[in-house]
Amino acid sequence: MFEDTLDRRTAPALSLLAENGRYRRAVSTFPSLTPVCLSSLATGAHPDVHEIPHLVWYHRGERRLVEYGSSFGAVRAAGIQQSLIDTVYGLNASHLGARAVTVYEALEDAGLTAAAINITCYRGRHPHSPTVPFLTRPAYGPSRFFFYNLFESDVTGAPLSVRNRPRGTIDAYASAVGRWLVTRDGFDFLVFYLSDYDYASHAQGPDAAHAALARCDDAVGALIEAAGGADEFLERYAVILCSDHGQTPVREVARLQDVYPDAIVTASNRAGMVYADGDPAELARRLDGNAAVEVVLWREGGLAVARRDGDELRFGPSGTSGDAAILDHPDGLARAWAALANPNAGELIVSAAPGWELADLAGRHHAGGGSHGSLVAGDSEVPMLAVGLDVLPASIVEVMPAVLGHFDLASPLYSRSPARA
Repeated sequence: MFEDTLDRRTAPALSLLAENGRYRRAVSTFPSLTPVCLSSLATGAHPDVHEIPHLVWYHRGERRLVEYGSSFGAVRAAGIQQSLIDTVYGLNASHLGARAVTVYEALEDAGLTAAAINITCYRGRHPHSPTVPFLTRPAYGPSRFFFYNLFESDVTGAPLSVRNRPRGTIDAYASAVGRWLVTRDGFDFLVFYLSDYDYASHAQGPDAAHAALARCDDAVGALIEAAGGADEFLERYAVILCSDHGQTPVREVARLQDVYPDAIVTASNRAGMVYADGDPAELARRLDGNAAVEVVLWREGGLAVARRDGDELRFGPSGTSGDAAILDHPDGLARAWAALANPNAGELIVSAAPGWELADLAGRHHAGGGSHGSLVAGDSEVPMLAVGLDVLPASIVEVMPAVLGHFDLASPLYSRSPARA
């Protein structure tokens, strides 16, 4: 969609950035689901470090489900109050791995001012009191922090974000806050997160959400205008523009829960996890011949195993054994290994087949629209555009170290710094 939009020249702000930058297709993380991907963007790490495993997962320590918002039905099934606490607070306060460093922490520890608008992975050093009475404790984010009107470090006059999401009011809120910040030159670094396109693409399909993408362009254009125009904007700011994941069309739905009535199953969009005792290989064989499943992953001693169409690939730091084509996905070996190395992952991780979605806790799905979460290229490839930087990230985990490098700051030891190009 991004490339087609540039070819048709229907997005003037995005086209302006593209004309002044360098572009490539980059790779997401796995599972390619929003909380996992946004945590990878913010920390420069895959799930083995940041420890966010899925949209919905089983917390072994607390013996309960964590549901970040697969659907309203899923949130209701998991418990609305607990899901709200997990999404607003828990992800950052306790679920995000202690070894991970967020871009906000790294920058502000160096004396810079970081700002974030609407991104769910926001962990920082500064407490922010809630603006609504049903939230009772502060959230710790960057010094300038705006989260869907629930937390606002500054009074900006931005409209209510949740008025009408199908009409783009969440991104309209982000646009108003971003404009306010740019007008005041109020940051050294800004995460400007526009999520309404993903919402529209889920409903309409990944090749049909043109109106939502046009609103994204308007939101970026508002920042350019607030800086005084294109020349002033490009002189003042370097930019990385990317998506956190892709999307592919889905037509069919399966219930992973029906295959494992004797286990805890967490599934949503195009990825699922199975938490169960017993032999993982035997559990995985239950999915042989299941049209909804492309790859099943599990750990076996110090190795990882991928099973596809009855064949298996064993892999680890020392190499691979078996048919490498089983994980012929973008950066497939590294992403699968990191997902399995997450201590919060299930005994099995399931990547859905093209065209299929795995129903969530409430049976909700996006059949007839778009979805994401699997290892396949359409879910995993993202647009990556860099303007005014010496590097062009090849993966979303290279974005955070690219930002730190721009400010001449060292990256965490776990991070993969992008090559200069």
